[in-house]
Amino acid sequence: MSQSLSQLYVHIIYHTKGDNRIYPTDKNELCAYIAGVISKTGSIPICINGMPDHIHVLCILSKNMALAEFVRTIKTASSKWMKDLKPYYRNFEWQKGYAGFSVSQSVREATATYIKNQEEHHKQRTFQEEYIVFLKEYGIEYDEKYLWTD
Repeated sequence: MSQSLSQLYVHIIYHTKGDNRIYPTDKNELCAYIAGVISKTGSIPICINGMPDHIHVLCILSKNMALAEFVRTIKTASSKWMKDLKPYYRNFEWQKGYAGFSVSQSVREATATYIKNQEEHHKQRTFQEEYIVFLKEYGIEYDEKYLWTD
């Protein structure tokens, strides 16, 4: 085969460190910045949204990127950008960990809709509850005492 072809849809979730929060007035700008970082990696952003304490990303991962490298690139660039954005973000950080889930073509739109409607989902479920549901749905083993510390 002379070409390397792929279409890997990935849903990524990561959380702010400690008491760092994203102000609602800055969220759209942050999501747009993250989309730009994703594009620069050769990946394709589909949907990015979040809450004050976490971000969801749905994208097509470049065939030339490993997931860990991809997430590190996004988090490093966006953390630096946040620190430069406004003085109250000068100590901004993301937690070291993340969750990455493969998404099939058949549920891509449903996943994007879920991400777009974060505000509605979090009226009924905390981030911690949401995260654990995803881990259980994907059969990922975890130790809860390490999920929320960094």
